Amino acid sequence: MSGEGIRNFLEIGYDKLEELNLEAKYKVLNHTPLHELQEHYIKYLAEEKRLKALTVGFTDLEGRFHMLDYDKKFLLKSFDNLTFDGSSIKGFSQVRESDLRLEIDWGSFRWLPSDVFGPGKVMAFGLIRDRDGAGYDSDMRSRLRDYLNEIYAHDGTTANISVECEGFLFEGLNAEQNYRASAGFKLVSSGGYFNSLPKDPLKLFIDSLAEAQRALGFENEKDHPEVAPSQFELNYRYCDALLAADQIQLYKLTARQIAANMGMTASFLPKPIAGINGSGMHVNLSLAQNGKNIFFDAGGEENLSSPAWDFVDRLLYNANDICLIMNSSVNAYRRLDPHFEAPNQIMASAVDRTSMVRIPLGNENTARIEVRTVAPDASPYLTFIALLKTGLSGPTKGTLTAEQRRTRKHYLPGNIYDAIKLFKGSSFVSEMIGGNNKEKFIERKLAVADRSPRELGTIVKTSEVVFHHEVTNQSLWSQF
Repeated sequence: MSGEGIRNFLEIGYDKLEELNLEAKYKVLNHTPLHELQEHYIKYLAEEKRLKALTVGFTDLEGRFHMLDYDKKFLLKSFDNLTFDGSSIKGFSQVRESDLRLEIDWGSFRWLPSDVFGPGKVMAFGLIRDRDGAGYDSDMRSRLRDYLNEIYAHDGTTANISVECEGFLFEGLNAEQNYRASAGFKLVSSGGYFNSLPKDPLKLFIDSLAEAQRALGFENEKDHPEVAPSQFELNYRYCDALLAADQIQLYKLTARQIAANMGMTASFLPKPIAGINGSGMHVNLSLAQNGKNIFFDAGGEENLSSPAWDFVDRLLYNANDICLIMNSSVNAYRRLDPHFEAPNQIMASAVDRTSMVRIPLGNENTARIEVRTVAPDASPYLTFIALLKTGLSGPTKGTLTAEQRRTRKHYLPGNIYDAIKLFKGSSFVSEMIGGNNKEKFIERKLAVADRSPRELGTIVKTSEVVFHHEVTNQSLWSQF
């Protein structure tokens, strides 16, 4: 008898997946109490006999995504006492304090497309806890969740975010792990903006990714090839900042798995090929109170309110301090090249796409700011903490004039060493994420920077790819 005939694991059609995942998503957006979510999903796991495992994902300090599969029967008995070895995660605990707890965030429960991830599995994100059960200091997902709860409890403020995360599709499996500067990456398509043929490998990949996203409850808006050949971007609806960060991790995971299923590699390196446009992760952000967008003012400059402009001014004033968070790899500083519409100027503009902050056209519902500087390999949790805390409470010298915001000729760092120096010297960063996390982050960034040529040059070096924090090369870890 074939294996398929005896396994009988859960497989759900895409329409039903979308229905289930949207219901799960809106349970959280409607502030369903945590104990109700836990009871609901534990009951489901106990009753659904065709499920074999729950995949629990968490993110390290640099933004790398990790996953563990827990057998369903074991999980039902032990979900309140899950542990893992934190010393094996770079930037987490030391060997002497290696045991960490993993708490399931039941509100992040999702059903997975079985043709992408395999049958019989569901997924949730985890919250990392210390041995005593307190939130782990270096778990930026927990810190983001706590901060969002804090501002909501204070005056009902919610942060809404949507991202435009670009990537490249390359020929072959593990193209990043096997990268050599002498050969470079091989593009799967030579088409460009909006003009890939319907059956082009890039378009087939985009279609598959869009279908999976829709099934996962992303609420798709549009998708298309990007400016550079073999580059893609898929857009989806804005949502609460924590959900938005989770969706970035799920977006990249799904893209990578679909590409691998097709014998290709989806890459989120900011600038994998010199001489063409790089990839960004534009962060569209607004704040609301009682469901009303407080960034909108019909009589304000560019239809933005005074609180919105105060938020922008704080981002501009502290841009150099937080640049390393938004551009956290050696490769990211290739993208900040003014020859390719690089958003490297510390200014705000409605029209100039080289500005760090752009003000898109908007109305009462859509008024927002767009932070264009963020690279796609940045940790979404750490990045959102930095943007929100900076915009709401960062140091400032006061309100800028419209002319100052548009014309000040200040630039972001041009290499990771300058960014590290500015980050290290910032007392604001220490207050924002804690001195211990600041030192850990610097240590991780220097570990890769010191193994790469100091000058970027015109060739994407082997070291800046294979030592990149999102490129899993277990065999190279000993070289750190």
